[in-house]
Amino acid sequence: MVSIRRKLKQMENQLIASLTEACETAESEIPGFSWLTHDNGNEEFPTGLRVTWIFDTEAARERALTNGDDERMRTLTRAALDGIGVDARLVTSCLQFDSEEACRKAQDGDWVARLAQLRRTHH
Repeated sequence: MVSIRRKLKQMENQLIASLTEACETAESEIPGFSWLTHDNGNEEFPTGLRVTWIFDTEAARERALTNGDDERMRTLTRAALDGIGVDARLVTSCLQFDSEEACRKAQDGDWVARLAQLRRTHH
């Protein structure tokens, strides 16, 4: 019998692979998109999941959100979650958008601090 901890680790590894594919797709489709990351904070997976789509500048982030590219990112995130059997409705609460520029300004480029700040302000 597979332990719950092992099953969750397998799910997270599958999610990482799916999000890597989503990232590669977005890099070729969405101008200014740089990378994405996910974290679970101190909560259980997948309820604490946050997927952060990161752009090079605030202007690129704003342009993507204005142009409707956020819907493409939602679709890619939904597909990644669906691929591991996580309820796709979680996308609404787990998705956030940020930029390298904003992180440099607010946290001197420290993404660990930045993601912790985003988690505190968006929960």
